[in-house]
Amino acid sequence: MADKLAIVTGASTGIGFELATLAAQQGYDLIVVADEALIDAAARDFGQFGTQVQSVQVDLATIDGVDALLAAAGGRQIDLLCANAGTATGGAFLDIEVAKWRHSVDTNVTGTVYLLQKVLAAMVARNDGKILVTGSIAGYVPGSFNAIYNATKAFIDNFTEALRNEIKDVDGVTLTTLMPGPTDTEFFARADMLDTSVGQDEHKADPAKVAKDGFDALFAGKGHVVSGLSNKIQVLGSGVVPQSVLAEAHRKMAEPGSGEE
Repeated sequence: MADKLAIVTGASTGIGFELATLAAQQGYDLIVVADEALIDAAARDFGQFGTQVQSVQVDLATIDGVDALLAAAGGRQIDLLCANAGTATGGAFLDIEVAKWRHSVDTNVTGTVYLLQKVLAAMVARNDGKILVTGSIAGYVPGSFNAIYNATKAFIDNFTEALRNEIKDVDGVTLTTLMPGPTDTEFFARADMLDTSVGQDEHKADPAKVAKDGFDALFAGKGHVVSGLSNKIQVLGSGVVPQSVLAEAHRKMAEPGSGEE
């Protein structure tokens, strides 16, 4: 057993898998979490680095799911939290079933906020700990045909910025927001966006590179990091380009069938 523990949510694939890999390589014991059985196979992969790994399959869209995750720590101090779990449902908002968009909101916002409140409170009390939250540059853009997801990421980007201000005098705790752009993960398949322009883009970011950008920023004590030069340019542009223009540009990327044009 190592002397430090990391929790990584959404760790079965993609950015979360790569974050868990980095944490294991740095000697953290791991609790890796996802809402699918694949998390057990991922946990076996992380075991190659010689640390203790526990997999937890829970739905972090629920308070009970978050409580079950925290209970899995068995009272151990959580030294590092990578709050990476997130989900989306692409398509026209009016066509999306209520249960689907509520699950996105509850996973990306409610579950994340509750998890942060529980873990961050303990870190602040002892003046020690690190949290990396996966936001997105999507939070800067009105997300036509992915409206719920972009709105939830706008919340996370804004919320974590506010939290950083609230804990600015707690010098032993770091809260970093990782803001990637389109990344080569299962996100687009799960969101039913494979027929979109962004879903078919062959130049998506490497999740390992995105994870390393986030990890490096966290351990450098930075408040946030936008991963990738083109994404940095997009974020800068979002501050001056009219929202209606951004929404139309997003439509061209995310509208169903746009990848076939």
